[in-house]
Amino acid sequence: MISGSIFRLFTAGLFTLLFAFVPTAPTWAVESGLKVAVVAFGLFSDQSVFESEAKGAARIVADRFGGGPVVVRANNRHQSNATVDALATTLDSTAREIDGDNDILVLILTSHGSRAGLAVKAGPHQETLSPALLVAMLNHAGVRRRVVIISACYSGIFIRPLANADTLVITAADADHSSFGCRDRAQWTYFGDAFFNTAMRRTANLRDAFVLARTLVRKHEQRNGFPSSNPQIAGGENIEPLLKGRLDHAAMDVPAEMGYASATTPLQNWFLPPTSTSYFRTKSSLPSVPTR
Repeated sequence: MISGSIFRLFTAGLFTLLFAFVPTAPTWAVESGLKVAVVAFGLFSDQSVFESEAKGAARIVADRFGGGPVVVRANNRHQSNATVDALATTLDSTAREIDGDNDILVLILTSHGSRAGLAVKAGPHQETLSPALLVAMLNHAGVRRRVVIISACYSGIFIRPLANADTLVITAADADHSSFGCRDRAQWTYFGDAFFNTAMRRTANLRDAFVLARTLVRKHEQRNGFPSSNPQIAGGENIEPLLKGRLDHAAMDVPAEMGYASATTPLQNWFLPPTSTSYFRTKSSLPSVPTR
């Protein structure tokens, strides 16, 4: 079924959009001889934060690792190009540009979530990206070494199906809790700001970045009286040493982008106080800063 969808997408001419990012910190792709490909999808069209987060996360990851293709797709109120079929196509086409046995694929997904999977809203079209479907897509693409970072409520449901020694999985929440900060016109969600925009600029490897981000997110949630989203990390034992070598050489004093949080920014200045909701509510009932 996946291959049929891919064929239709190719014949329809829906090719991936490649972004060339100018690094703000040194990259060391040549040292290890590995490429790191980055694919980032903002899946929910009704709130611009997911498009913004996908673009910002891809830029930061590419700056840190470099050396491979960078593909960003996002749904918004004017375009609908981040669908389940488009993700399958993008993973396959990106895999053909790298060495599937040795290079590394970093997949970043940001959206609302439920215990069934990630919400995909592209204009009037709505669907769910389940863990089983994402596993099938990644296996079909055939890249062995993978980092999957998912910023969404209940994103911990992807840990068990995906994580193994060759696949590092990082999620904004566990399988039973919401994450926060998906306010329309915000640049980042809470987890995206903490992990990509702050911790990845300040630490030497992805695991340390996760530990710092989890601490920052928890402090923010406690300040606002929210239950812990409990971000998760699992797997990746075989690829973490390869990525650590690159981050060790990167400048750790790169400031956060203007208007975003830095490691020294007080947490109370990150966002306006949020209120809670679920993506199952109607669009008209969504508050300014819902849960995800």
